Amino acid sequence: MKNDLTRLEDALKTVLETVPVLGVEKIGLLEALGRVLAEDIIAERDNPPWDNSAMDGFAVRHEDIKQQHAITTPTVLQVIEDVPAGKFPAQKVGEGEAIRIMTGAPIPEGADTVLKVEDTEHTPDSVKVFKEEPRGANIRLRGEDVRKGDCIIPSGKAIRPAEAGMLAILAKPFVFVYQRPRVAVLSTGDELADLDERFNEEKIINSNSYGIAAAVQEAGGLPILLGIAKDQPEALKAKIRQGLNADILVLSGGVSMGDYDFTKPVFQELGGEMNFWKLAIRPGQPVAFGKIGKTLAFGLPGNPVSSMVTFEQLVRPAMLKMCGHTVLHRPVVQALFQERFSKRPDRRHFLRGVLWMENDMLMVRTTGSQGSGILTSMVKANGLIDVPVEVEKLKPGDVVNVQVLGGGF
Repeated sequence: MKNDLTRLEDALKTVLETVPVLGVEKIGLLEALGRVLAEDIIAERDNPPWDNSAMDGFAVRHEDIKQQHAITTPTVLQVIEDVPAGKFPAQKVGEGEAIRIMTGAPIPEGADTVLKVEDTEHTPDSVKVFKEEPRGANIRLRGEDVRKGDCIIPSGKAIRPAEAGMLAILAKPFVFVYQRPRVAVLSTGDELADLDERFNEEKIINSNSYGIAAAVQEAGGLPILLGIAKDQPEALKAKIRQGLNADILVLSGGVSMGDYDFTKPVFQELGGEMNFWKLAIRPGQPVAFGKIGKTLAFGLPGNPVSSMVTFEQLVRPAMLKMCGHTVLHRPVVQALFQERFSKRPDRRHFLRGVLWMENDMLMVRTTGSQGSGILTSMVKANGLIDVPVEVEKLKPGDVVNVQVLGGGF
């Protein structure tokens, strides 16, 4: 590997050592999906709060049905009450008695077993029992799900639908979570035109701002689009200043070595403490990272695929850490490569890939042409094939690691 190339692992270590976890805010439960808890959730009561029926049937005393032997001699019990869900029984089950009970209704005093309605014959006043059930059958016990005083969801856990349901059970309409990072997104280049400008064949549509803004949202952040900065130091400086109230500034373009790449001197003029790297990866070699004041700043390559790949490897983990997450990386799976591929042993490659299951095995192929300006290679991809620096060749059947992108496969 050339001496002037920085390993991605070293760059990521520098980034994550610099990134803080943001502060805490209180939000409503309906806004909490995907957010990370900043408090332990302690149960203030048992769940279920009382013994209740697991199904529609009859609450009985086990000793009244345990001597029943044959279908020709059913046990007959007197039905003394109906208890729907949401109501408490008014009577106690005595010898030879039963109470008709619905799913979720509290178990009446004296009963210790629930018979399934389909295992009986019944009238409004009596029930014939043809099948003996074990003592305690079809009863959900108080506290079998949640015990009062237990920590049910620890701080640092991301809220999924299951956690949202549990928070509702625990009567938590509001929760404390870590804040979402505000991410200013800026593209650079005289060649760029924005979506609200008149179409000009001499211009390139500014796709990076919208692709990066979407990636920011997917990672849990709040994007702030700053538009396009022209290839002039003062214009770039003015745009960057607009983004310094954000937690993160993500700039695409202007970080390579061309005559009009002004990012490095502008960052320095603004007092930025920056690292400028030639990463040992493809796509996405030129990258900058550091701080301007209190704002974390990333300078990503201008090619659309390069900006997306470097966002995935560096910006996304930084954002997740700021949001309070402890799992900072995409899921990685192993799959059987279905093509031939060769490269020099100097850079780690991230090939855009398509994962699928075949004969209980995961397969992966590339999405076709892998140029850093071919955005369709990302559109078709559901994974990034991670080819290590030292690997020179891949052939069909080789096992490769694949970072699974959002949406699965």
